Amino acid sequence: MIAAQGHSLMRLPAVDRVLGWPAVAALIDAHGRALVVQAVRDELASVRGQSAEFSEVSLVHSVDARVTALVAPSLRKVFNLTGTVLHTNLGRAPLPPQAIEAMVRVASGASNLEFDLATGKRGDRDVHVEEWLCRLTGAEAATVVNNNAAAVLLTLNSLALRKEVIVSRGELIEIGGAFRLPDIMARAGCKLREVGTTNRTHLRDFSQAIVAKTALVLKVHASNYSIQGFTAEADARELGLLCKAQGLPFVVDLGSGTLVDLARFGLPHEPTPMETLSEGADLVTFSGDKLLGGPQAGIIVGRSDLVAAIKKNPMKRAMRCDKLTIAALGEVLRLYADPQRLVQHIPTLRLLARPQVEIDAMARRLEPVLAKWLGERAHVSVVAVQSQIGSGSLPVDLLPSCALSITPVGAKRASGRALDQLAAHFRNLGTPVIGRIADGVFLLDLRCLEDEAGFLGMFTLPLA
Repeated sequence: MIAAQGHSLMRLPAVDRVLGWPAVAALIDAHGRALVVQAVRDELASVRGQSAEFSEVSLVHSVDARVTALVAPSLRKVFNLTGTVLHTNLGRAPLPPQAIEAMVRVASGASNLEFDLATGKRGDRDVHVEEWLCRLTGAEAATVVNNNAAAVLLTLNSLALRKEVIVSRGELIEIGGAFRLPDIMARAGCKLREVGTTNRTHLRDFSQAIVAKTALVLKVHASNYSIQGFTAEADARELGLLCKAQGLPFVVDLGSGTLVDLARFGLPHEPTPMETLSEGADLVTFSGDKLLGGPQAGIIVGRSDLVAAIKKNPMKRAMRCDKLTIAALGEVLRLYADPQRLVQHIPTLRLLARPQVEIDAMARRLEPVLAKWLGERAHVSVVAVQSQIGSGSLPVDLLPSCALSITPVGAKRASGRALDQLAAHFRNLGTPVIGRIADGVFLLDLRCLEDEAGFLGMFTLPLA
């Protein structure tokens, strides 16, 4: 056993001596010599720099902590209790178990990702999802890339390089991270032709803007904002007829994209790719990891000749999905074959459709547990709140939910420092708990909490 006596700086041990201690040797066996040697050197330098006494036990503990921090993954599971179901910063849509199992199957060995088992020759990775995308949307053809921004970029570069693309001024969106449609268009090598005004754009605006250099008309669904009041937009069917008469492709970016009518789950209706194609769109782009409930992907469906042109673009290879995404997306699409059980199978739809009474019941079960854990540090109560869908989906539509409202005891209601410290305590739990601060309280919106037992398990020990 290592003695816990203190030592002066003059007696700091050499690195080789520390490496020979049994506890440190065990760390080497577990994590390799290189990491442990560096941790020992860094810790000895830290002790020397602080001019502090040390003990062998404390030194081993500190080295262990350094190694553990180095090998711990930075990407971790968290509890999303923010009230935003499709939270971009927290990974958006949770995957169904079937999709995760499909990823594991192809990740653990070789697969026929780009190999045609019938002919024994090279195949196309899109084949694993294209048939189902066409079946579910009514499209002639489909292809997938790594996200919807890439889908728009690739479509524009393939069909409108060095030509003009007509877009309503009211649809020049900016998505998260200051990523703007005009910037995407510039990188795609096409010229933006704005028509109409911010709040009103008419069919005649598009008709008058068509010239010899026009490559296509792009309509962008306002999925992350809303313009209300004195507004007007060109009818999609009329735009489709105009483009057909002019021999121009009509492309619609749906953004969040859903394959089913959300009204059946008590949510506002969102246009589906099938509806959009039936209204005259030649191509539709949308995301895989939003309302669809799958992995991050950008999906392009529509006319076979246009999809073929997109797939021939050399940039397609740089944006293609890997085998894990293809496997997960394919499995999620197959779940849509059973529309009556989508809520049971697709976590995103289940969370969006979750009734408030169910969330309230869970909140009342959790309230006394958290109150006991926090003790006299904070007051806990159950409150009604509004969740949001997130990731630009239905931005003005809120979902009735319930939350645990936590207020630091002895702190003013608007005390930012006390609330920040409280939020940090929850982020530092074994599985970080991410809530939100609003109106002078820390809120844990429970709409997205399904692992109630796992959540409760973190509150068995007293708060340090």
